[in-house]
Amino acid sequence: MWNPVETELTTAATDALLGLLCVGLAVWLALSPVPAPWRRTVWVAVLACMAAASMLGAIAHGLALSDATRAMVWKPLYLSLGLAVALVVVGAAGDCWGEPTARWLLPWAVAAAVAFFAASQLLGGAFVIFLAYEGAATLAALAIYGTLAAKGMPGAPAVTAGLALSLVAAVVQMSGLSLRVGVRFDHNGLFHLVQIVAVITLAIGLRRGMEG
Repeated sequence: MWNPVETELTTAATDALLGLLCVGLAVWLALSPVPAPWRRTVWVAVLACMAAASMLGAIAHGLALSDATRAMVWKPLYLSLGLAVALVVVGAAGDCWGEPTARWLLPWAVAAAVAFFAASQLLGGAFVIFLAYEGAATLAALAIYGTLAAKGMPGAPAVTAGLALSLVAAVVQMSGLSLRVGVRFDHNGLFHLVQIVAVITLAIGLRRGMEG
């Protein structure tokens, strides 16, 4: 049965749209011939984790689930988000300092993602923990790609713009914004809409950078 709350349904719809977009972009990158396949694999994994989290979010918001069932859905969702954020930092490190550094960082980043997941569960799934974790990681990646853009790295300006839009999306999600365009979108639905633009921009920048 569908969730009877209108804004939960629009949130689910935008979550599903974001998830499908991430799948499509992951396939697009995966099939792109590039000189650095390991780097490509990292970013395909980022998009795959985002897709998994978005699809789980669509289920959590869109269906009339019991509290216990919804709580179970949030667990792998948080883990997927945590891994996606960690891998963004790995990808940024690889672009800035090279693949050996990124490979060294990978297990530490995954450990940080698992620690974030454990902390969120110990504190009852508090979303503020994810926002702080995502914000710190995104700001670090943004600083890296901003520097690379200033140095003229292909694709870095678009990646920087995509990361900046992700931060804007996070601010929207923390706000109490809502908008009616035929149907009503709350802060979660608006977050997904901004994030869709961010992910497209990011993927375009990554693809350009991988060609260089």
